[in-house]
Amino acid sequence: MIGIDLIKISRMKRFIERFGEKALQKFLSQDEINLVKNYKTAAGFWATKEATSKALGVGIGQDCSFFDITISKTDKGAPIIKLSDKVVQRFNIKDTSASITHDGKYAIAVTVIQTL
Repeated sequence: MIGIDLIKISRMKRFIERFGEKALQKFLSQDEINLVKNYKTAAGFWATKEATSKALGVGIGQDCSFFDITISKTDKGAPIIKLSDKVVQRFNIKDTSASITHDGKYAIAVTVIQTL
């Protein structure tokens, strides 16, 4: 299953300017917030979580919340997606992978999910 999402970086910048760290707390865990270097990184994380939920075919909501998706990084900075046990069991997830890119005014994420 494949998901993709695009976000205008200025949208995330305004969100953070308006609400500060509380904006990040609406969709990121504290460990994820610690990885966020700036609003561009935050936009990439938002896009990754949206792309992941789209790959599941449900979007962000009751079946998969922002907090059912956790993003970390490899030693070389590549994104790693971990899904909650609830989501892994419900959708029979075997593996996940993601790619995040920033270009000009946009952050884009693509997620691939393999099922059993």
